[in-house]
Amino acid sequence: MHFKKYDLAVVGAGIVGLAHAWMAAKSGLSVVVLDKDPRCVGASIRNFGFITVTGQRDGDTWRRARRSRDLWQELARAAAIPICHNGLTLVAQRPEALALLEAFKDTQMGEECSLLTQDMLAKTCGAVRNESCVGGMYSPHELRVESRDAIPQIAAWLAKTHNVEFLYNCEVLDFALPQIQTSSGTLLAQRIVLCPGTELNGIAKRYLQDYQLTLTQLQMLRVKPPANFKLSSAVMSDLSFVRYAGYTGLGCHQELLQRLEKETPDSLAAGIHLIVVQSEDGSLVVGDSHHPANLFEPYAIESVDDLILKHLEEALLLTNYDVTHRWTGRYPVGAGDQDALILAPHADVRVVSVTSGTGASTSFALAEEVMQSWGI
Repeated sequence: MHFKKYDLAVVGAGIVGLAHAWMAAKSGLSVVVLDKDPRCVGASIRNFGFITVTGQRDGDTWRRARRSRDLWQELARAAAIPICHNGLTLVAQRPEALALLEAFKDTQMGEECSLLTQDMLAKTCGAVRNESCVGGMYSPHELRVESRDAIPQIAAWLAKTHNVEFLYNCEVLDFALPQIQTSSGTLLAQRIVLCPGTELNGIAKRYLQDYQLTLTQLQMLRVKPPANFKLSSAVMSDLSFVRYAGYTGLGCHQELLQRLEKETPDSLAAGIHLIVVQSEDGSLVVGDSHHPANLFEPYAIESVDDLILKHLEEALLLTNYDVTHRWTGRYPVGAGDQDALILAPHADVRVVSVTSGTGASTSFALAEEVMQSWGI
């Protein structure tokens, strides 16, 4: 019996899977991407499309984010993916937050960032509610794409330009290389990369079960501001500084956390930190919250959305807007200080799981490392 054969099979058509498909195809490998759904419907299209460098955990995660940012720029040019905006404005609403940003600026990760006075912040990002802040910082590293559009664009470009084959509605049931059994039949591949995303009980379960991963559920919104409202960059504020490991690794973050515990306990309990990005149509993507997914129904909680919108109004000069979309997302967590897992249970098998919500920010560098581990 004749089965179609590939150099590499990638299981999962989210950003982690697409990153591996691209890195392999760039090196001349024949690639097939398999996904059980009719298209990518998971975390990769439900997030901000925000490639974040500043604030990532010091070490591998920050390094991978820097490298992935450069690869995103390369891919965006090649695949004609619009970059909605660049950079990140970090708004310090409390003196403790500004002290934390000043400490971050003194680290290697902050070398290319710029501290901002209150007046400078108003000039850098005129949408910021100036009276509610004491200063801030600007990071030049970040870029933002429209993830719900970029993911299918990448897949289409890989298929057209690199002859990557995509098999949707095709679940991988088992494999013993070179044979891979799927719900649509058998195929052959020399190597395989499993990118399970939120599918912790699927084909990758045997490799992940020792890591006790769980799922985090988040809530996000899209709002329509007045036609003349413009963000010059992405925006974060104080609550972000006590969630991102690049800041929490600094001792002085405790002072900010203690103040937030007194002033915004409900937001901390809901795992809220404010991120605001703007799309080409002028709408804003706003979020997000973080809850243990196993403890919540898969529905948005209105009181949590209300808290997110409250922080939006506190940070930006925006009170007149319409909420046009609300949704939930999920991603795996639980690998301790490891923001991603690259497992090699066999010479020709890799399992790659981003366990920190940093898939858009780090996947391309992770995929490069996997290819390098194979000498590709």
